[in-house]
Amino acid sequence: MEAPAQAPVETGPGPGPVPAVDSPASAAQAPPPQQDHLRTEFPFQLPRGYVDESGTVHRDGVMRLSTARDELVPLRDVRVQENPAYLSVVLLGRVITRLGALPMVHDGIVENMFASDLAFLQDFYRQINAEGHTRAAVECPHCSEPFEVELGGSRLGES
Repeated sequence: MEAPAQAPVETGPGPGPVPAVDSPASAAQAPPPQQDHLRTEFPFQLPRGYVDESGTVHRDGVMRLSTARDELVPLRDVRVQENPAYLSVVLLGRVITRLGALPMVHDGIVENMFASDLAFLQDFYRQINAEGHTRAAVECPHCSEPFEVELGGSRLGES
């Protein structure tokens, strides 16, 4: 008994063999080209942790990329208009999607964090939203070893 004939196979950039495309009919059945995926959420761990009303410490969280809306909406907030330094609190309350076992994260949570955790989150926000543009390759003047330095230093919410 003969084995059934199989379609020719080409290897592509994907994870495995891809059927060769010989005709419009087989092209319609071919899988769509693999698309690049944009990473929009980033895990973090607070240096100290947020302590809730019951005394539970929440350290592990997730921050998403900021949108233009995330940076514009807080500017209408009265607290930000009265005190521009409050911008980072409101902005972080919008982009932190998870913190420990808390059911929801908002600016009230952020404003009750330890100052070291707030500073950490401000730096983390800059890092994930700058798309790596705040790092520079340098060379040690003493030993000539290459390394990277963080150049970011602008305030949260500013370009």
